[in-house]
Amino acid sequence: MDVIERRATIELRAAGGKTPRLVGYAAVFDKPSQDLGGFTEIVRAGAFTRTLASDRDPLALVHHMPQLVLGRRSAGTLYLSQDSRGLAFDIQVPDTTTARDLLVSVERGDIRGASFAFTVPKGGDAWREDGGKMVRTLTDVDLHEITVTANPAYLDTTVARRALDSLARAYPFRLGALQRFLATC
Repeated sequence: MDVIERRATIELRAAGGKTPRLVGYAAVFDKPSQDLGGFTEIVRAGAFTRTLASDRDPLALVHHMPQLVLGRRSAGTLYLSQDSRGLAFDIQVPDTTTARDLLVSVERGDIRGASFAFTVPKGGDAWREDGGKMVRTLTDVDLHEITVTANPAYLDTTVARRALDSLARAYPFRLGALQRFLATC
């Protein structure tokens, strides 16, 4: 039986538009995690390639709690992609009490982290000793979820909220272009 593992990062921000969005990175490549109980971990570029090309249906959750769903890939409310930095996400946040509370906490900076839950297929990781400490390198994972959290294992990710109205005040001459851009995201 595969054990689902969870890791967290700090890379998150809220974006304005018709539907509030949370965007960020659930994993940043080639950056070590905090100590995970006797070892650290590094996610390599491409670790999510197979999952993203599959019909797997990851969820976006709050604090890894399955009853607090923010989005789902198959519903088009969770968009996932890999770039040179890491596993990027864009969540169209629902109009729920939990989501509204979460957006406030992100905007205030109380919640800045993101996380991911995964299993490792055969050959998807490697272990080595480095200076007396164990290091696990993830090269291929089966992604189950990403989550917004206050306690990330990877400190190189972030979460932040940016409202359309604050941008409009800062750049009133660009409001029309900004609204067109956000409508295409």
